[in-house]
Amino acid sequence: MVDFALVPARTALLNVDLQNIFVEGSSDGLATLDRINRVAAACREAGILVIHTSHVLRPDGSNIGVLGEVVPQVKSGFLFKGAKTAALHEKLVVDSRDLLLEKPRFGAFHGTDLEPILRSRGIDTIVIAGIETNVCCDSTAREANARDFRVLFLSDGTATGGNALATEAELQKATLATIGTLFGQVLTVDEVLRKIADARRLSPAHRPGPGPGRRSRP
Repeated sequence: MVDFALVPARTALLNVDLQNIFVEGSSDGLATLDRINRVAAACREAGILVIHTSHVLRPDGSNIGVLGEVVPQVKSGFLFKGAKTAALHEKLVVDSRDLLLEKPRFGAFHGTDLEPILRSRGIDTIVIAGIETNVCCDSTAREANARDFRVLFLSDGTATGGNALATEAELQKATLATIGTLFGQVLTVDEVLRKIADARRLSPAHRPGPGPGRRSRP
């Protein structure tokens, strides 16, 4: 199983669709959001870019496309830009250093400028958190993998709402198994926090310098 190194300057945290409708639609949504806020705080301290995505559509319906045929409910407007249901949840901590990214489809790369944002900063690794695990988080992980980004996928920093065919637990387990086998490394929140702490400790900027009266070796 892969074990990716985490270099803060080359890493971004991607919080996927922590919007009212998705957070409130999952039984573990609020608890997951709390864990994600912890990760985001550690990322900011380590100099890791934090990005929050929102799945929103134009209120006139002009970019719904086939999504409206597959999921007719979106035509009711719950993902329309400006709708309360589509807004980021009030308990999500958004810092002035964070980036906000609107996306018209499930994956965060399709129809957005996410890739040039990451490439321009030299980022080659993304940590994926958010809701829903088996839809937008999964789609984003696959898109990132196809673009040769290293993917760290948070097992307890993602959640889903379930559907008519499978429970939340079943969907979560199946998605994590697939991601961890083919598309990236699956980690818990505590595990990625340890990776961040280890990376900071090993960084030259955080290593102790020579003591008083001592010189560094040439």
